Amino acid sequence: MARLWVWLGAAMLAMSSAYAQDVTLEHIVTTQSVNQVITTSDGKHTAFTRVRPRDPFTEADGSSYIELFMRDAEGNETPFVTGDLRIGQIAFSADNKHLYYLARRGDDKHTSLYSIPVSGGESTRVLQHDTAISSFSVSDDGKWIAFRASDKGPEKQTELNKAGFRAKVFEEELRMVRVHLLNLENNEVSAVPFDEYVVSAQFRPNSTQLLVKAAPTPFIDDTMMLSSFVLINTDGSEVTRFESEGKLGDAVFSADGSRLAFIGAQDKHDPATGRIFLANLRNGSVEKLLPGFAGHFKDMVWKDNNTLIWLADIGTETTIVSHNLRRDRQTALVPTGRVIAMRFGNMASDGTLTLIANSPAHPNEAFSLKGDRLTRLTDSNAWLHDARQPRQEVIRHTARDGLELEGILVYPHDYREGQRVPVIMAIHGGPEAHIRNGWNDRYSTPTWFTAQHGFATFYPNYRGSTGRGVEFSKLGQNDYAGKEFDDIVDAKEHLVEIGLADPDRVGITGGSYGGYASAWGATKQTEHFAASVMFVGISNNLSKFGTTDIPNEMHLVHARSYPWDKWQWYLERSPIYWAEQGRTPILIMHGEEDTRVHPSQSMELYRYLKVHGNVPVRLVLYPGEGHGNSRAASQLDYAYRMFRWMNWYLVDQKEGIPPHELDFAERL
Repeated sequence: MARLWVWLGAAMLAMSSAYAQDVTLEHIVTTQSVNQVITTSDGKHTAFTRVRPRDPFTEADGSSYIELFMRDAEGNETPFVTGDLRIGQIAFSADNKHLYYLARRGDDKHTSLYSIPVSGGESTRVLQHDTAISSFSVSDDGKWIAFRASDKGPEKQTELNKAGFRAKVFEEELRMVRVHLLNLENNEVSAVPFDEYVVSAQFRPNSTQLLVKAAPTPFIDDTMMLSSFVLINTDGSEVTRFESEGKLGDAVFSADGSRLAFIGAQDKHDPATGRIFLANLRNGSVEKLLPGFAGHFKDMVWKDNNTLIWLADIGTETTIVSHNLRRDRQTALVPTGRVIAMRFGNMASDGTLTLIANSPAHPNEAFSLKGDRLTRLTDSNAWLHDARQPRQEVIRHTARDGLELEGILVYPHDYREGQRVPVIMAIHGGPEAHIRNGWNDRYSTPTWFTAQHGFATFYPNYRGSTGRGVEFSKLGQNDYAGKEFDDIVDAKEHLVEIGLADPDRVGITGGSYGGYASAWGATKQTEHFAASVMFVGISNNLSKFGTTDIPNEMHLVHARSYPWDKWQWYLERSPIYWAEQGRTPILIMHGEEDTRVHPSQSMELYRYLKVHGNVPVRLVLYPGEGHGNSRAASQLDYAYRMFRWMNWYLVDQKEGIPPHELDFAERL
């Protein structure tokens, strides 16, 4: 009888697989996801925003739309502000009767502040400022809104542009972002005279004081590496500046404003924010919470003055923990392995916490957590119900120097043990990032699509990745393309050793630092990879330093030196230096507006390889895109080109180069 049930179960699985809907690349680039969720303090209403990508064949080009929905305590979901618009930050009013949100609607010149009744009805524009409103904070007495906005640009700039006076003075025309106050009783706006660049601003509960994250200039490098938290009065005077060094994340007050915690870096050489600091509101001193924590803290919220609930990455999983600070007692509310929690919304008075989470089966959705009971609130993609999910698991292996490593493996459909298959090695960027055991299906790595076409995908979390503590995340510093990229080869060799990877049919791809790895894999490590797709990647570490918007960050948390300290070393850690020996066909793609990794990085490698003439190479540029493609049409174009390249060289194993034309015109 037991065997009969096993047979029936296998038969049902085969039948369900046979009738499963094929996943297309169009499915993947139009996948919807929840990006914000908050609840009223009484827990009766939950608001969330959902990202809706544009249809690349029926809608005009542009960024994804973001729509607003409301969910009541009975689970009824109501569209609130939907259509072709982009909802920004959302927040409930102090009395729970209205929801504030940012959007550009109707005749708005730029992003403005709106309000809509929680019970439903029409939106009202609360404020259209001289420039776009970036973010806002509502005082707990409901009388004030603090908001961030940039300074106005030059007078008659539009007219000057039309006349042809469009010269740009490099790095000298950036505008400061300041904090302003809106008096909700008389609708008057006043600027807070604080002369640093304001990255974020929030009210301190039970007070009119503001906590701002401030940087000395608007440069990305300064906001990333030189920010600090400052408690100020509404007249701009400084109350307390809190000790910190290096990168900073978010800060949260306890409900009564008596305690403050923030996420930051351990020191100026820490590549990521991942430590929790408890701040003294009187003198600005701080103390680390769990300083030796072998993971990375991602978010937190106060339950009461003595209890901090935090979310952390631990390896490829996440956990949510209630931490009693008085007793130093920790209780796991959501242990590792249940979902991949990404960030918190807020907490209701009854202790119900809203959050965003995903899993291998679905992208980011809204959840609620009460005690240890986790409830999913949203379902954003009907097509997933009929699609066949590929098998996904964590794979652990040992590097050549004995370091224990891990990564995520997505199997092809109908995989049989011992079957050798083509493998795409998908390398994350950063390197201060890592791949979690959750939803990893995206336009650059469409795993559900490639799985049904016989590919396995492996995401290695090489040394220097986050999720395993500060020490591990620093292992790749001062060693560009060294042991960190050897780890990628070791991961490939492990997949060969366990009988999964065909050693002659392994490709490598990635963006940013992952694009650097893909270029390195096509040149210095060319013998290991049969195809490469490089996206917004680095090819010349000498010229990269002079063309990026984050030179200080590169120096402090990556290279730990400057190019003039060791010219030859920087050159030899650059793929262009090894271009002559490259034998791996490489597809290079880049956004033309990228300021992080300038498109000249891709142009250099293309030209070096093209002139040597030893290997197929193609360069594709995306107008209007930056450090990654944000528009559905660009994403779909990328996905088709990446898949065609890998299929051509890893599956069909053809000579020459795939056609560059795509048939999108026939589908418009």
